[in-house]
Amino acid sequence: MLDRITSNAIPWILIAASAAAIGGALFFQHVLGYVPCSLCYLGRQPHYFAIGAALIAGILSREANIGIGVLFFLGLCVAAYLTGAGISAYHAGVEYHWWEGPETCAGGSLVSNSLQDLQSALEGGAKPPRCDEAAWSLFGVSLAGFNFLISLVLAGLSALPLWRYFRESRGEI
Repeated sequence: MLDRITSNAIPWILIAASAAAIGGALFFQHVLGYVPCSLCYLGRQPHYFAIGAALIAGILSREANIGIGVLFFLGLCVAAYLTGAGISAYHAGVEYHWWEGPETCAGGSLVSNSLQDLQSALEGGAKPPRCDEAAWSLFGVSLAGFNFLISLVLAGLSALPLWRYFRESRGEI
């Protein structure tokens, strides 16, 4: 099945998948009202980076042959997604109480739409969300867990053209 996905299409798939992951996070935040913790924000960063790297790879892959520039930027995507998987695995471990979170675990930032909302929240003793409490889960998998799985799949997909190039260079096809 992986042979059906062309190497030229992979950067565009990565962009769409990362944009969907970020869009889902923003949907949970702004529509459903789940306030992200500091580790949630940190877990989004690799997707932003990968979107930029995949965009450059997609633009460079207009030709029929995948060049070294495309492979370089897809390699950056692999690194970004593996970093994202690591951050998400750490965050999920903190949520499941497998290990301690950072000192700032309960000290994320208060997000507000206006100065009055922020002031009333501070006066009312509002506290930022905790990193060690999963705000939402499905079948026991938290959002950090889903981000971990998504990041691993996207890392594998990013590595596919690199693997194909390695096989071709060794004459294994």
